[in-house]
Amino acid sequence: MRFPTPLSVKDLAKKYGATLIGNTDNEATGINEIHKVEFGDITFSDVEKYFQKSLKSEATIILLNEKADCPPGKTILVCENPFEVYNSLILEYRPIIPQTKNIADSAEIHPSAIIEPNVIIGHKVKISAGCHIQANAVIGEYSELGENVTIQAGAIIGTEAFYYKKTKEGFMKWRSGGRVIIEKDVEIGAGCTVNKGVSGDTIIGQGTKLDCQVHIGHGAVIGKHCLLAGQVGIGGKTIVGDNVVMYGQVGVAQNLTIGSNVVILAKSGISKNLEEGKTYFGYPAGEARTKYRELAAARHLPEFLKDYYKS
Repeated sequence: MRFPTPLSVKDLAKKYGATLIGNTDNEATGINEIHKVEFGDITFSDVEKYFQKSLKSEATIILLNEKADCPPGKTILVCENPFEVYNSLILEYRPIIPQTKNIADSAEIHPSAIIEPNVIIGHKVKISAGCHIQANAVIGEYSELGENVTIQAGAIIGTEAFYYKKTKEGFMKWRSGGRVIIEKDVEIGAGCTVNKGVSGDTIIGQGTKLDCQVHIGHGAVIGKHCLLAGQVGIGGKTIVGDNVVMYGQVGVAQNLTIGSNVVILAKSGISKNLEEGKTYFGYPAGEARTKYRELAAARHLPEFLKDYYKS
């Protein structure tokens, strides 16, 4: 998430009562979780074994709950509860604004876009030329739709990320500061749900088509010209290459990379990265040819065992 204007680390330290270590002249231009950080970003860690991952990331400012050696040019802000500081910054610059009318006043909708009855369009949404939003769809805050995007009836774009921090008191919700970016010529089927990113963007690439009841998790990036059949589910932060086909009820775990030109056959479960240009099947998924040989061998196993014990 980008800030409207840069934030001085000195001002942040004063505001949150933090101890400042390292470069005192840095300015924060954005804020992101560790998976999405860029130069100028704030990120945080409150578990010592992950400190180095944060310190070695692209982030410029790191919120920690203990002192540590600061890499050259970076800034550490030591505070009692880094997560609360992080989340409060998201809430300050992306406050929760309830929807009080069907189409928010701050939404930007091209005159050529077709908006059917009972559509909800949230704050700061941008809808480009030639889009068609069918009845009862919801386009949540800060979502951006490219040209000629179709959102079928009842689809919900830009839902809050399913993302919680576990504490002694229970699960604490992160405020979603990311967006959903849908590139041109995409079609989203009826009843689909697309989460916005926690702090980065969920992206659906140009020309990709989603069947009905597909779910895309927070911060996932789907490439160009992909086909996702009904009831496919893709976990948060997973990256899918271009020209990927997923047949019905494929489930993809979070934080994976699926190479371009991959085909995943129906009901497969993906728990690890997949190489590009191959066809996969099964749970856990493997190359389809190998999986089919395994199944064929399993069918002959009773006969084999019968002959084995006879001998």
